[in-house]
Amino acid sequence: MSGMIRFHNATSVGLREIPELQPEAFLAHILDTTDHGWRVAAYFGAHDGTGLRLYCLLASKAEGLLAMTATRPLEDAIPSIALLCPQVSLFEREIAEQFGLTFQEHPWPKPVRFQMPLFHQGEGQPAPVVPGAMEYYRVAGEGVHEVAVGPVHAGIIEPGHFRFQCYGEQVMHLEISLGYQHRAIEQMLLAGPHPRSRYQMETIAGDTTIGHGQAYAMIMEALSGAFVPARAEAIRGIARAG
Repeated sequence: MSGMIRFHNATSVGLREIPELQPEAFLAHILDTTDHGWRVAAYFGAHDGTGLRLYCLLASKAEGLLAMTATRPLEDAIPSIALLCPQVSLFEREIAEQFGLTFQEHPWPKPVRFQMPLFHQGEGQPAPVVPGAMEYYRVAGEGVHEVAVGPVHAGIIEPGHFRFQCYGEQVMHLEISLGYQHRAIEQMLLAGPHPRSRYQMETIAGDTTIGHGQAYAMIMEALSGAFVPARAEAIRGIARAG
C-alpha cells in the first residue's frame, strides 16, 4: 500500500499528504486493497484549482485503519472497475453525474441523484433529468415479478424510489432512484464551518440525525486538534446504541 496514506479515524490528513498516482496505478491499488479485505468507504471528485482530482477512501475493520489515494483523469474519461469491484459502481455513477467524467465500460451508467452536473465541458447547460423518468434494469422470465416502493415513505425515511425484481421471495435485483429531495447541502457546507453547519449536517437524513451530528463533531475535533474526554466518547456510544 505504498501508494496510499494510512491513518486512524477521527484524525485529519492534509491534501498534499495524499499520494497522487497515475489512473492505472490508482485503480490497481483500489482493486488490490479490496482483494485484501478492505472496503471502499468513499470515492469522489473535487476541483482544486488545477482540475478534477479523484479521491478514494478505504477502510479496514480488521486493522482499524483508513487509507486514501488520489489521481487526476488524463482526459474526460477513466476506466470503470465496477465489474471487478461492484462496491464502486454507485460512486462512479455519482462522479460521472457531477463532473461529466465518463467511466468506460461501466455496466449501468445511470444517474444516481438526477442532479445538474457541477462541472461539464462544452457550451450550454445539460438538460435536467426528471427523477424516475428513465429506464430501469429489469429481470424477465416466468415467475419474475416487480415490486415498486416509494418515492413517498412513511415516517422519517428520505424520498427514494426502489424497484425490486423478484422471483418468489428471492430478490434478483434492486434498482434505486434517489434525488427526489435534493437540497444541495454539500454546497451549503462549503467554505464553512458556518453557524448553521451543525444543523445542516443533522438534517441530511432524518433517520441518521445522531450519526451525522456526531460525524460533524468528530470532523471539527480532528481539524482543531481538540482532545475528546473519555466521558464524551462514552456518551456518544450510548447515543449510537439507542
